[in-house]
Amino acid sequence: MNFNSNQINWRLPFLLLATTLVGCANMSSTPEVRQITPHKLSVENLGRHILCHRPMRRGAPNMTVEKCGAQVIAHDYGHGGSGLTLAPGSASYVNDLLIKSEYAKDLTKDTPITIIGGGVLGLFTAYDFIQKGYNNITIMAESFKDLASYRCGGLIAPVSMDNDPAMQKIVDQIGINAYKFYESIAKSQHPHFKKFVRIVPAYFENREGSGLEPYVGKVMKKAKDVVLDFGNGTKRPMVSYDDGMFVDPAELMADLTQYLKDQKVRFVQKRINKFSDVKTKYVIDCTGLGSATLNKDDAMVSVQGHLIMLQDQKPEDLQYMVLIYFKDGKTKSGQKIKRSFYLFPKHFPNTSADKIGVLGGTFIEGATDQTPNTEEFETMIKGAKDFYGIKR
Repeated sequence: MNFNSNQINWRLPFLLLATTLVGCANMSSTPEVRQITPHKLSVENLGRHILCHRPMRRGAPNMTVEKCGAQVIAHDYGHGGSGLTLAPGSASYVNDLLIKSEYAKDLTKDTPITIIGGGVLGLFTAYDFIQKGYNNITIMAESFKDLASYRCGGLIAPVSMDNDPAMQKIVDQIGINAYKFYESIAKSQHPHFKKFVRIVPAYFENREGSGLEPYVGKVMKKAKDVVLDFGNGTKRPMVSYDDGMFVDPAELMADLTQYLKDQKVRFVQKRINKFSDVKTKYVIDCTGLGSATLNKDDAMVSVQGHLIMLQDQKPEDLQYMVLIYFKDGKTKSGQKIKRSFYLFPKHFPNTSADKIGVLGGTFIEGATDQTPNTEEFETMIKGAKDFYGIKR
């Protein structure tokens, strides 16, 4: 996979944006040159290899409220690779739908509410209810450890979604609200959280491919045309969103969990096979891929991703994010794949400072643990080296 700008000829389905491509507004200006030290990508610098499965729902995430027998079920799942990006805004949006629903006339601040799912959407749903004054919250999940929410990268940008155009405006507003939430933490203005978010440049090959243009002028500044100089003879023309937002998923999950426990939210480890297994009237479904069975939702699909944690790195060299898309292709198992290269300054808690950085990125719809496509790790490493101009 030799890196070439001509290779990047696809767009994620949700990017239905009428945007201006790179350079159209700045043809007479000289792009800023930024010196970037390439990351060390030798075998000894590659740590844990991770498979993850993003819960994408074809058509749009399910953010609805319905009456099911004696229960009122609110759904909040199917955000693909954008769960972290949208979670604070999505939780508030769905909770408001429930509270204002005609089915919730007897919902009071001390009415029992059960949230199914212990990932980032489940935790933010509980957090939002607490902020709205509700005080009888239980989170039920089969497991609270090693979830996809811990494994994800941390770039705040909508990726790996399938949004009907009619839903795009709502999704954009949810993303803007979530960005404001994270920004308040990064700027030390949030009343409850003081870390796990920081503002760093986010580099893309063009504005359209970033997914961030709906945020520009509302919560983000315009992207800049820049040239990344890696000091080895390789330079890349890019666009930079200098107010890009990086969220460290593991730290977020730990801090959010502790806050909820301090607020007396109950955590119950239990597998829920059907909604009637929950004895409360009000239920919030945040089960991600589990909703395919729990809610009998045939629109749910796994989007497999490959990530490698980096080690023996200098933290000061990783204070940025980059996302580049390559061509569509097929895996050896015959599954359609959208390949990319992304790198974020992710760091797991309780590990040494030099174990920083996560390298990704594949998007394989329909792949499961039975089709791990492990050969994609090598393809991904090759793409990263080609981008940086690292000789193998």
